[in-house]
Amino acid sequence: MAERMALYIWRAICNNRKKAQEGLYMKVMVFDVGGTGIKYSVMDEQLNRTDTGSTPTPADSQEHFLNTLREIYLPHKDEVDGIALSLPGFIDAEQGVVRGGGAPSLAYNVGTPVGPRLAEACGCRVWIENDGKAAAIAELERGVLKGCRNAAVFIIGTGVGGGLIIDGKLVRGRDCTAGEYSFMNTNADAWNDPTKSVACQCSTSGLLSGYRARKGLPADAPMDGRIFFEAVHAGETEANETLRSFCRAVAVQIYNLNVLLDLEKVAIGGGISKQPILVETLNEVYEEYILRGHPFSEAQARCLPRPEIVPCRFLSEANQIGAFASYQKAFLED
Repeated sequence: MAERMALYIWRAICNNRKKAQEGLYMKVMVFDVGGTGIKYSVMDEQLNRTDTGSTPTPADSQEHFLNTLREIYLPHKDEVDGIALSLPGFIDAEQGVVRGGGAPSLAYNVGTPVGPRLAEACGCRVWIENDGKAAAIAELERGVLKGCRNAAVFIIGTGVGGGLIIDGKLVRGRDCTAGEYSFMNTNADAWNDPTKSVACQCSTSGLLSGYRARKGLPADAPMDGRIFFEAVHAGETEANETLRSFCRAVAVQIYNLNVLLDLEKVAIGGGISKQPILVETLNEVYEEYILRGHPFSEAQARCLPRPEIVPCRFLSEANQIGAFASYQKAFLED
């Protein structure tokens, strides 16, 4: 199976490079798959996006998932070169395989050759990329991390994904797990408590859960980012306290990453990164809590260069742009 998939990918690369030399490239069908929804567009090399849309992520089977993508792709098959796919999980991009991790609703993809199966279903070339790494590629090549030597992308969504840039290059790791922040523990004294994880404390899900708790609402009370930030902008005490508490949790993880990797910049992505007050508050909290409130002293904290904390240039579109760029590198460049 592995040899057959490798041969398939290699033939696709060879065929695409031949076509690239003939000047036949125009557009790519791009999908950004999340745990609850799939965003898509037709994208060209100038990053112009047309025929954009979204649809719920199938939660029942891979067959349903592949058919959903195929139905969106088919009306565009004559105008695009192939498919670039961003999705959660430990992605072996070279083989098109999801090796583990990812959103629970996408568990049917784990351990399967999603890329080759989608290529067979659609009759076109397919390249798959981890969502956090796609965002990092977008920001490194065309966004706020361009020119950085060491940097990180921190994607705040249902979980927390990201990408690490070391010596100007994306780090994948031997098993394709580098940058999977969700799995980091936040408290060694509570190892068995799943809530003491970056996934629970630094995600949009964690933010909204904290807000419900502070408001005394049931755990299943309807809540989303729009409602929360409307309350923040309205000056509601509970909302603003929740935001600062959330930013403290994120700031601690940025501090930890910086200690390990000496980062120049950390780019914040995900849907809520569209809210300027998020990054503004995060920078305020980093200054007040991490630096001035450092347990060893402010002077000791400032011995470490502070990374710039900035919003991703491409915000919630970074995954699509990065998937497109990854597709280009795989198929269009010599």
